[in-house]
Amino acid sequence: MPQNRLRRNGINLPRGLSRGNDLRLARYRKAPELGPRILFFSGGTALRSFSQVLAEYTHNSIHLVTPFDSGGSSAELRKAFAMPAVGDLRARLLSLADNSVTGHPDIAALFSHRLGGKGNRTEPEKNLQELAEGRHRLLKAIAEPMRSLIQSYIREFSEQKPEDFHLSGASVGNLILTGGYLLHNRSLDPIAFLFSQLIKTRGTVRTTTDADLQLQVSLQNGRTITGQHRFTGKETAEIDSPIDTIRLTGEAEDVDARGESKVCKETRKLIDSAELLVFPPGSFYSSVIANLLPKGVTKALNRNPAPRVYVPSLGTDLETLGMTLADQVAVLGDHLGERKEGDGKGRPAVDFLLLDSRLLAISESQARQIQQSMGVQIVDVDLACEPADLNRYDDSKLAEALLALT
Repeated sequence: MPQNRLRRNGINLPRGLSRGNDLRLARYRKAPELGPRILFFSGGTALRSFSQVLAEYTHNSIHLVTPFDSGGSSAELRKAFAMPAVGDLRARLLSLADNSVTGHPDIAALFSHRLGGKGNRTEPEKNLQELAEGRHRLLKAIAEPMRSLIQSYIREFSEQKPEDFHLSGASVGNLILTGGYLLHNRSLDPIAFLFSQLIKTRGTVRTTTDADLQLQVSLQNGRTITGQHRFTGKETAEIDSPIDTIRLTGEAEDVDARGESKVCKETRKLIDSAELLVFPPGSFYSSVIANLLPKGVTKALNRNPAPRVYVPSLGTDLETLGMTLADQVAVLGDHLGERKEGDGKGRPAVDFLLLDSRLLAISESQARQIQQSMGVQIVDVDLACEPADLNRYDDSKLAEALLALT
């Protein structure tokens, strides 16, 4: 690993990162319920362990996650009920859950449970029936009235699921969210709120929209790919050309996907209230940019003067094929509707680019382009794990670096 960081020419560390941060962090740790409102735009898995660390400093973080996953068990639920994906929502809620004795670890255990019976239809059907009838051991461990409430959502899912629905390996938390979505007039916000109350989530988690839409990308070689799982490279073959554009699309040819995706008033209020706006590590297009596509998100973002921070992913992200770090910042700016390179008007795409140049190589010329042409301040600090892992940041160091920017 290179031992020298970027030369500090032109890089002025923010006050909190350069001095006096220990007292602030100690204050946050002592009273996390009074911690800052940091908002993250992301998918569900990238920040799982990080969210657990962050909750030690603030219980007021806001997480807007994407509902566009089209692979795995999410595909089964979306096909059966014509609904948005709930897997990332469940994952982030659970990562922020209070699993201490003051929380409800018994409820979190049920939400984390998966039905068994791989290759066997009888066992998962039996497990679901036990849950719907209140006889399952994990459900029986939960006190009333919460037990009956959760059971009602499971029963709703059980009654409405198609006969050929594949239950093997299904997440019980996803089934509960689906039942709640159906009972609450096909809206995710009410069940997400209730879910978070049941497991005492230390933060706020919502999807950017609860519309049943898919991600569609156009590649530079002219190909068009519909469905998130088809271009991330995690379930299907890798994309063979850089991504040119990304958009939302619906099943019907005449669907107004942009209008259909409009964010609700509560989500706009969450964006308005944030003290720091973070584009964190994660798949660049399907986790970060996808959150900016629903109608109303960028307008709310541009209304909030709070600092914006981009933390680029480490390791290999197939969605950034052919892209430099400067390209990523530029794409963020394009989707935010902010100034173009050299324009000199308006605010930059992001205020801070937070990185560790020992983990993520960046040339001096590219650093100058980002700082001088794009107006972005590079914050180059120690974010490395011990022992060194070039594919991930140290969760505590990343949390403290972000908190220092509040």
